[in-house]
Amino acid sequence: MNRLSKAVVLLLVFAGAVSAAKEKPNFLFVMVDDMAPDAIFHNRFDFLETPNLQRLADEGAVFNNMFVTTSLCSPSRASILTGTYSHIHGVRYNEIQDPEPHLEQFPQTLQKIGYKTALIGKWHMAHHARPRPGFDYWLSFKGQGVYNNPELNINGDFVKQEGYITDILTDKAVDFISENKNDPFCVLLWHKACHAKFTPAERHKDAFPDAKIKEPESWSLDFSEKPTWMRREKIFGPHYKKWVASEGLEVPAKLSPQKWAPPAQWLDMLRCMLAVDEGVGRVMDLLEKQGRLDNTVIIFMADNGWFYGEHRRGDKRLAYEESIRVPFAMRYPAKLKAGKSIDGMVANIDIGPTILELAGAQTPKTMQGESFVPVMEGKAEGRTDPFFYVYFQEKYAPAIPTTLSIRTPEWKYIHLPYESAAEGNVDELYRLGKDPNELKNLIHSPEAAAQLKKMQQLLANAMEQYEYSEPPYKYEPPQKDE
Repeated sequence: MNRLSKAVVLLLVFAGAVSAAKEKPNFLFVMVDDMAPDAIFHNRFDFLETPNLQRLADEGAVFNNMFVTTSLCSPSRASILTGTYSHIHGVRYNEIQDPEPHLEQFPQTLQKIGYKTALIGKWHMAHHARPRPGFDYWLSFKGQGVYNNPELNINGDFVKQEGYITDILTDKAVDFISENKNDPFCVLLWHKACHAKFTPAERHKDAFPDAKIKEPESWSLDFSEKPTWMRREKIFGPHYKKWVASEGLEVPAKLSPQKWAPPAQWLDMLRCMLAVDEGVGRVMDLLEKQGRLDNTVIIFMADNGWFYGEHRRGDKRLAYEESIRVPFAMRYPAKLKAGKSIDGMVANIDIGPTILELAGAQTPKTMQGESFVPVMEGKAEGRTDPFFYVYFQEKYAPAIPTTLSIRTPEWKYIHLPYESAAEGNVDELYRLGKDPNELKNLIHSPEAAAQLKKMQQLLANAMEQYEYSEPPYKYEPPQKDE
């Protein structure tokens, strides 16, 4: 009987393993708003402790080169959902529209194959909070929302909720996962944090009181090798009225040195991460308690990067590394070795195809990204195509021009298609392998002339491949009589 019992136990274990292998994986997709690519997982800020996110990295993999196709909230989110560029899905700017309805979003595809889907948090496309297609459970807010005591739309009903937004969103994610024990799920837990105006939870407002943000190397650049618009914007400001007022005024050939004095609000931005980290820990603990942790693909990322003083900037938008790269980690033991660090390039338009392949679903033909499951499995280093970046000039801040860029593992070319090089708005070329901080513009270097031609051809190829189309807005200086 003892031997028989052992045999039965072994058969049951084997049957359970086979059953688990056939189970569809769950998906928990945690996203924050605005964060430097090296702020999490790379110990840039030694005072910022995020033990739960570190656990995610230690038990999963960190992707060091995850890029966003447009470094702006609404376009990036739409690209993640649809697997397409902003000129395809139509969300070129913030808070104007949702993705074109003919494009199937990956949660809609998951719904078709039996997943319970939830959007819990920031949507930030068309400027309303009403439910969108593709989700069995909907909880969101209008635009950027607020940090404290938000008004939420929960499945079509507006509810005033007391509390701190990050904690509220975590609570709702925990509830949804707890209530859906028998179906595969996909939860998009998309936080308001860490968007301005940066408001940490009350319990974290005094965290790391002695912390200092170190001066980045590119802060001290004089911008003599940069396009003219950057110097003009630094002197006169980026917004429409100031930009118009600066027309015809002299722009110096270089900028004077500026003392390093990072805004105190940047520390509050990092303090906002503490509640996010606690929330990740709560959800992982729940999944572990349910026995579903290892069968859940956990993704953490930011919707775009953030400058902590690099190139004398805050914010994002530009084609520099700090803006287009984002922190990104995944945990899924079936495909990823614990503690793995991946340097190959991947992009936000690749996330949808990857999730759908892991779920065993057919990827919609409209998606332009490529699955990086082979990268997870160690069968490929990164995406097969160079990374193509687009940013479309916004009317409210026309100083930042429409920008196209192509990036390979070694090189980056930044092109301003509607600006005049004769007026000093030169393109930029960087050899990232030797110049990772993008300090030396090689656009006029004879030694880099052949490489420049290669990059220009790669950019032309990408524009054709991804069906680039002209932007609806291009700044024109007003006539004097206007």
